[in-house]
Amino acid sequence: MFEIALLLGAGLLAGAMNALAGGGTFFSFPALLAIGLPPITANATNAVALWPASMAGAWAARARLAELRDYLWPLLLAALLGGLGGGLLLLAGGDELFAGLIPWLLLLATLLFAASPWLSRWRAGASDVPAHGPGSLTGHLLVSLYGGYFGAGMGILQLAALSIEGHPLARANALKNLLSAVIYSVASLTFLFAGRVSLYPFLLLLGGATLGGYLGGRLGERLSPRLLRALVLLIGSLMTGYYFTVD
Repeated sequence: MFEIALLLGAGLLAGAMNALAGGGTFFSFPALLAIGLPPITANATNAVALWPASMAGAWAARARLAELRDYLWPLLLAALLGGLGGGLLLLAGGDELFAGLIPWLLLLATLLFAASPWLSRWRAGASDVPAHGPGSLTGHLLVSLYGGYFGAGMGILQLAALSIEGHPLARANALKNLLSAVIYSVASLTFLFAGRVSLYPFLLLLGGATLGGYLGGRLGERLSPRLLRALVLLIGSLMTGYYFTVD
């Protein structure tokens, strides 16, 4: 009963946090480790369980995404390629090498997100939807690669990149949910074909995460930009501190 409650609760929080600001893996991945799953199996199970939650979050914000149309295709391609590459890297190796980089990447993402209002001011007179450039697409590809490999803090990295490009925070959050759905989709298929998903924990985490993803996506459409930004910075700071202190 404890494991059932732990995984359902972790899934609900993970789905809601991923839809709101990112950082859901902070709840779900440790819960899977706590019930005894090996790190790579826990990582793969976590990615597949959060897959429908990210799709639910994107669906909840579909009205905001509909206005972007052709702008989405390069971003979706970068998410597809990066998610596939990251999933294959995880299966080919292990978590040890990348684990040392996680707190530094989270720190960088949080600092970039905090600085994004100043970094995007040069776009003050630009068009409402920023144009794609090689630098921005390369950045999204790298974030997607990281998301397919591990995923902790991926949402904060995406929000930082999208905010720096000049997107309003509510739109950046909707875009983040859509891109996360693509990354989790292709990485999840990779893990399923490789047989690295633990079924029982997956089903429990899946139920909580899907509900949490939809609720978080709906709430994200109603939160003020200032409150949503504060939430992102709080989650980023907590995750950074956590991963700097764990062994």
